[in-house]
Amino acid sequence: MRAAVLLTTGDEKLVIVDDIEVIPPGPTDVTIKIEATGVCHSDLHAMNGSLPQGAPFVPGHEGAGIITEVGDKVEGLAVGDHVIVAWSPPCGKCNNCVERKQPHLCVMIQFAIAGAPKFKRGDEDVYGMAGTGTFAEYLTVPQEAAIKIDDDIPFEIASLIGCGVSTGVGAAINTAKVKPGSSVVVFGCGGVGISAIQGAHVAGAAIIVAVDLVESKLEQAKEFGATHSCKPDELAALQAELTGDGFDYAFEAIGVPAVMRQAYDATRRGGTVCVIGVGAMDQEVSFNGFEIFFSEKTFMGSYYGSVDVRSDFHKLLRLWKSGQLNLEGMISKRMKIDDINDAFTAMKNGEVIRTVITF
Repeated sequence: MRAAVLLTTGDEKLVIVDDIEVIPPGPTDVTIKIEATGVCHSDLHAMNGSLPQGAPFVPGHEGAGIITEVGDKVEGLAVGDHVIVAWSPPCGKCNNCVERKQPHLCVMIQFAIAGAPKFKRGDEDVYGMAGTGTFAEYLTVPQEAAIKIDDDIPFEIASLIGCGVSTGVGAAINTAKVKPGSSVVVFGCGGVGISAIQGAHVAGAAIIVAVDLVESKLEQAKEFGATHSCKPDELAALQAELTGDGFDYAFEAIGVPAVMRQAYDATRRGGTVCVIGVGAMDQEVSFNGFEIFFSEKTFMGSYYGSVDVRSDFHKLLRLWKSGQLNLEGMISKRMKIDDINDAFTAMKNGEVIRTVITF
């Protein structure tokens, strides 16, 4: 089959190969024919080493497709089912899943599959991004990582739910719990940032400010629910005009410590700062001891939008069907797998919200 492979961590280009084989399903696994997959910044983080990932590997973790094979102990799934790939699937049995009601923090399956080969290329093991690898025509995952959806949902829409939309919308609704009538600022207007804007809009925020360096993205953000937009150096004046003392909620959707700090500074006393962006492990954010005490702000991370993939994927699709989430508008480009490197270039240049890849 065909796939896009990163041969060595740090390489800037993926190699398109046609001599790779998917690992066959075990008793509780399913094999999926990938019909559509989004290109996410997290793939780039894995490629450059910001996210730990063994190489060679197939990037991609935001995908949807059709089940072509099931293990003999798989329950609730069958050949022909349409599914979304969940890159961090809950096991349903651990403390995070059962006692704490935080299934998005379960790592029992994710850690197990992340270190196991997903493909073979001759005698060489090939891994998959976060234990998935949706830049391949076929992918084998545990049954818990395949979330069944209705057959009438377009695959390109379903693929976005697998990461970017769940991460951004979930951060606003599930993690930060944006309240109706509140004020929100979102730093970064890529796929996750636009999703956070949509999540804040669905939650009923009255003021939603989009912040980005790219002029075209600032205008686009208003199509997804932003009430105002500006470049970073214009924020202070706009903040003073709209809020006086700062925003109720700030979302950082880039992964840059300096921007995380800016988000903290833009938040009012007692407000909430939510970091969605993936920062590097060797980069730190600094706070002094007095401001932490005095400001009483909540500074939190959001992992996978705090979603329960088993139920929240379907909730998000219902919001899309009802017209409350604009997912079609998030797809800036559609490309074939042969053009995958061009898709990454467009993402790096800030030209797209999301590019969807098909085979």
